[in-house]
Amino acid sequence: MNTDRKALWAVRQSALPAVVRPCPDCSGTRHRPSGKVRVNANGKLLDVWLLLSCTACDRTSKVPVHERVHVSSLEPARLVAYENNDPAVVRELTMSAALATRNGYRLDWTGTWVLETRTPLYALDDPTPLTVLVGFELPVPVRVERLLMLGLGLSRTAVRRLAGAGHIRVPLALDAKAHQDFELTLHGTGAIDAAKHPHPVTAPTDVRTDPRTDPRRIGPPRWARSAAVGTGQQVVPAGRGVRRTR
Repeated sequence: MNTDRKALWAVRQSALPAVVRPCPDCSGTRHRPSGKVRVNANGKLLDVWLLLSCTACDRTSKVPVHERVHVSSLEPARLVAYENNDPAVVRELTMSAALATRNGYRLDWTGTWVLETRTPLYALDDPTPLTVLVGFELPVPVRVERLLMLGLGLSRTAVRRLAGAGHIRVPLALDAKAHQDFELTLHGTGAIDAAKHPHPVTAPTDVRTDPRTDPRRIGPPRWARSAAVGTGQQVVPAGRGVRRTR
């Protein structure tokens, strides 16, 4: 019997969020980062803007990041990153909730993430609880219930029934939105596996996992699955095809 059962679920970034605000030149409201940051110097004072592009008319607009700040107030490495349009800085600024609030726009996270699960297959009658570490690669707000549905491959009704029976225990309400790492516990996982597979199944033996893709090295995963969000598809291991979800 396993005494230390752990699995890793990772919310991976697939795209940057869209910036939702009116475009001055057309009726469009969605903007994407252009990948550039503009720095304007006036003596010792600097202005820094994140440049956006309207998805409808391609008009470039600016989001103020720093206004009239003294050059000495910025770390040299940060200033160099701004001047070189560093992709990591562009990513950080685009996903910044504080910057969005300060400039009066909202972020649309639709289609920006996928859930990658690494859950080893255990015997259906193993009563040992399974701890699942849920890690976020980006601060996308995801409803807990949605994570469980994707991670366990269950319907909303099944998730609620198992949670009500104590088989799924999470530190947040099912309808809460999580955006930071947390842990959940699956108790009586045989009942959960049975809900997923009402008929006996045989564990695959021809699926290999590259350990370099698992930064936490949590056990030797025997299969991996990615559930695409916002695309209407669920990607399953090779050889099983693509299943569309409704």
